Amino acid sequence: MRAFARLLFGRRARLRWIHLILGGALAMPYVFVGAVVVGPLSDGTAVFTSIGLQLASFGVGLPLAAVTSLFPLTRPLESAAVRWLCGVDADRLADGPARGRAAKGRTALWFTLHLGFGGVVAGMSLAVPPFAAVLIVMPLAAETGASRPELWEVFGHTWAWALAPVAGVASLLALACCAAGAGALLARWAPALLGPTPEDRLAVAEARAADLAVRNRLARELHDCVGHALSAVTLQASAARRVLDADPEFVREALAAIEETTRRTVGELDAVLGLLRDGAAPGTAPAPTLAADLDGLLRRTRAAGLKVTAAVGAPLEALPPVLSREAYRIVQEGLGNALKHAGAGAEVSLRVALGDGRLELTVENPLPSAPATRAGGGHGLPGIESRARVLGGTAHAGPAGDAWRLRVRLPTRATP
Repeated sequence: MRAFARLLFGRRARLRWIHLILGGALAMPYVFVGAVVVGPLSDGTAVFTSIGLQLASFGVGLPLAAVTSLFPLTRPLESAAVRWLCGVDADRLADGPARGRAAKGRTALWFTLHLGFGGVVAGMSLAVPPFAAVLIVMPLAAETGASRPELWEVFGHTWAWALAPVAGVASLLALACCAAGAGALLARWAPALLGPTPEDRLAVAEARAADLAVRNRLARELHDCVGHALSAVTLQASAARRVLDADPEFVREALAAIEETTRRTVGELDAVLGLLRDGAAPGTAPAPTLAADLDGLLRRTRAAGLKVTAAVGAPLEALPPVLSREAYRIVQEGLGNALKHAGAGAEVSLRVALGDGRLELTVENPLPSAPATRAGGGHGLPGIESRARVLGGTAHAGPAGDAWRLRVRLPTRATP
């Protein structure tokens, strides 16, 4: 009994009832338009004094509702109402406007059903409670002498007076059953009529893929700028600690390099975090480029203890901005790997060459005497390969004799 009462009068049933009442309210303008159409055909009878003419007006208005449901906002608004009032999971409903004829047809059918069921239940909700209240108080009204003759003419039998309250309560239960049943039917049909189509699912998947690509690029930016800086600062601080008393001049230079590296890294970190706050693409933030900061990168790397020999055989200012920015990150990661694995004092060679429509970057450093461990599983080389692949280039890394070689080739023009 309690479960039945919850089914008819529980919170979900009440919210679905509200959803139906909203449908009835939305149906009223269409009913008025239908009344304008039906009125001239009624032989002078007022439309709203005849049940038949009211139903005819309702029937004329529903097709008009189906036509207006083709507006783009109909499906998002209906989906939101169903999600909040009918208890349907959000992932089973589409959020955006209907795309394609089939989706628009299903939206029109849903809107028509919502307004149709809502109009009937709303009309019953207005008419049944007063009627039921009259039936429930009928035996009390019969005790008054003035009203007794009229009531006897309506009922005609004594037993009808006793059954009037029962009929009143039964009519209220019937209204609750109709509302609960109509609400349950609409909740059941909503995923089929308002659910996402294959085109909607594809659009969502593409949006998620684009968001994931942006997040991956941001992760690479953070890894490259922060990871390289931390490696350089760690080695610089370690070297300064070892010669703190013996070589104060070197300590001052190391501290100055640490200051410059951290200040620059904080600026880059602020730029990347700003992208996260603003939702912009990674390429929209100012970032160092090969043309603008290669000398600074080499200076900071040498201050960390590496003996870097650079051979630049290309006018870096002629490189496209995107290519120059990505090439800078690749060189930064290559020097960072050499710093971590070869260690301070190692001799590293960097070669930048431009020719045959491509930019070639080569970083070589001695192989470490013992296997190096990298926190986080090592994301540098996959990041380099990803950057090269996005630009249409290639990246190869591995032993070359007694050295470790990283070679990246990037096209200077967009590949067709």
